[in-house]
Order: sequence, then structure tokens, then C-alpha cells
Amino acid sequence: MMPQSDQAFFQQVTRRLTWLILVLGVLGAAGVAFAKGIRDGLAFLIGASVSYASFWAWQRVIDALTPGVKPKSSRFYILRILLLGGAAYVIIRFLGLNVAVAVTGLLVSAAAVILELIYELIYART
Repeated sequence: MMPQSDQAFFQQVTRRLTWLILVLGVLGAAGVAFAKGIRDGLAFLIGASVSYASFWAWQRVIDALTPGVKPKSSRFYILRILLLGGAAYVIIRFLGLNVAVAVTGLLVSAAAVILELIYELIYART
């Protein structure tokens, strides 16, 4: 079996992480909504959305620093992330949502990375 290039490996990991973040965010929000109510489920979903946006921003930074990869032309992606975070803050404060549940939603990306590490440890191909 031929080893895959670093770029192909990175793209596969990024694709899996994106799906994991989305699945964990939706399932987590549904679970929290079932256990604690719709308002807490919404707070978790907002936190998970900000977590995904942060992951997306870091992915863009890595693409910009990777030699041979042409990043998508957008100079304002950090401003977008700040606006999304600010909008999430206003929504949480205005609707009176549970801040602790929203902060827990922020951990969705970290959980996805841990699951990806476990996947790589189990299915590592050398």
C-alpha cells in the first residue's frame, strides 16, 4: 500500500472532524433538549455553532500557512467569527439561555478531536 501524501491525509482528517463536529452538535443539542428542555438545547446548539466556526477559522489559518495550498480569498474571516460570537452572546443574554450549557456546547470541537484521535489510533495505516 502506498503512503498517502500529507495533504491528502490532512483533507481526510478535516472532513471527518467537520462531520464529527456537526453530528456531535446536533445530537448533543437534541439530547440536552430532551433532558433539560428546548431552551437549553438551543443554548447547546449555539455553543456548538460557535465551536464549529472556530474550527473553520483555524482551518483557514492552517490553509493560509500551508505551502502549495491556495487559500480561499477572504480577508474578513476573523471578523466573521467575532461577529458570530458576539451574536451568540447577544442571543444567549437576550433570550436568557443557560450560559453553562452554551459553554458546554463550545467543547464539541474538542470532543470531535478526541474521537478523531481514537479513530486514528485504531485504524492507523502505516
